[in-house]
Amino acid sequence: HEGVATLTLSRPDAYNSLSLELMQALQAELDHIADDLSVRCVVIRGAGKGFCAGHDLKQMLGEGEEAYYRCTFETCSTLMQRIVSLPVPVIAQVHGVATAAGCQLVASADLAVAADNARFATPGVNIGLFCSTPMVALSRAVQPKHAMELLLTGELISAQRAFEMGLINQQVLADELDASVQALAAKIAAKSRKTLQIGKQAFYRQRELSLAEAYGYCSEVMVGNMLTDDAQEGIDAFIHKRKPEWSHR
Repeated sequence: HEGVATLTLSRPDAYNSLSLELMQALQAELDHIADDLSVRCVVIRGAGKGFCAGHDLKQMLGEGEEAYYRCTFETCSTLMQRIVSLPVPVIAQVHGVATAAGCQLVASADLAVAADNARFATPGVNIGLFCSTPMVALSRAVQPKHAMELLLTGELISAQRAFEMGLINQQVLADELDASVQALAAKIAAKSRKTLQIGKQAFYRQRELSLAEAYGYCSEVMVGNMLTDDAQEGIDAFIHKRKPEWSHR
């Protein structure tokens, strides 16, 4: 709707746990969105009582084979990287619980907004399965000691604590969650898709570089950005005090 694509995890009876089939379906939707120039922001939310309870442990235990476990975790890792590499920003809309790979999904998103009664955890340590892949996203989203606190204790934390850690951007009243996320998504969707793509890609790339390398890289990004149609349009609109008309090029 108006540049915002909303994807709903729809396994409410299983707290939207990430079965292999659900991860593959989400991956397919994100791949489609990557090529859809009408989309400028993505919202990922969950159906039912919670956002996402992580991997489907019943499915994994039922299969019980190394090849299946490897396929599951490789699929999940590819999915999380797809969220980061997607040309447009992704917002996680969190209610209920976001645990294990569900917490990983929140940490992988560019932005996250949660209901004030939402809770977060990486509880794998409690069942003998350390949340090693969630750790990758979590350790890049929050400070090391905060990540270790979650990973080593396995305890649930409140939305307020998640906000203090920097895992989420906002906590809002539960009955205001939908409206708050849509308002944020609309602000982003009003921008040039080309500019959003350039900026998101540069943000993650420069974090991997030294200070000098980051400035060199981002200087080149700025030059390329200046040469886009939308940068020329946006600057002209600013100078002449009018609303820009994006071509997304």
